[in-house]
Amino acid sequence: MHILDITTRCREETVDITSDIQRFLDDNKFKSGVVVVTSPHTTAGITVNENADPDVRRDILSFFKKAIPQNQGFAHVEGNSDAHIKGSLVGFSQTFIVENGKLHLGTWQGVYFMEFDGPRQRHVWLKFLSEKLEPQD
Repeated sequence: MHILDITTRCREETVDITSDIQRFLDDNKFKSGVVVVTSPHTTAGITVNENADPDVRRDILSFFKKAIPQNQGFAHVEGNSDAHIKGSLVGFSQTFIVENGKLHLGTWQGVYFMEFDGPRQRHVWLKFLSEKLEPQD
């Protein structure tokens, strides 16, 4: 397992980790299989979305802020229930196909760490899995 260290600067932000994942694959000379990308944090998530227009990422964060405001009167005493809910909706893990050493994404896709309770020091776990090929008779 490999750990990406991420420092977020805002309470809510998106961090493009696509190139970090590809660098992990390149550095380890992984060829074909899948890479699992996981956030071990309950107030953050991992998602895939458009990487061409940054307005899409801003729109996603704006929607979450309006749909699930921080000061909604939640019972959780830490005051970050909105971040827990957003993390649950986005999800904490994604799995991607790797072929010929390359992360397979759609033309406009990027992989994002979604921060909902920053700024913080965060981690993303990466695990590469491949099939063991059995010898042919």
